[in-house]
Amino acid sequence: MNAIAHFRARLTFETDVSDVHAALTAAEDFVLIDSRSPAAWDQGHIPGAVHLPTAEIAERAREVVPSGARVVTYCWGPGCNGATRAALAFAELGYSVKEMLGGFEYWAREGFAVETASGRVRGEVDPLTAPVHAVSCGC
Repeated sequence: MNAIAHFRARLTFETDVSDVHAALTAAEDFVLIDSRSPAAWDQGHIPGAVHLPTAEIAERAREVVPSGARVVTYCWGPGCNGATRAALAFAELGYSVKEMLGGFEYWAREGFAVETASGRVRGEVDPLTAPVHAVSCGC
């Protein structure tokens, strides 16, 4: 595979937390799927996400996600391939799907809002993941 095809394919099937945040802010039409366990979901999740653990996608996706909807999956973070498995499950059902790189970990580390049992919270921006005094990294 040549480099152009490789990187074009990655951009077709992967996105990052900043792009997902921008898409949610712009009210783009897609379904954000949190594929983690109920305990992880309860600990905190991205506002507007739909909870559908990976093991339940094959049997429940059609009742939770409209046919033809674009889907973005996420799990814990870069050390976890749960979002990849979830994206594969949606692709096998015929959905257009992307995996959100960085997962919930980088969403929270970049200082975006998180929904918890006690409401929405926003942590400090981690300077190792996002610029502290800028809107984006500019990439």
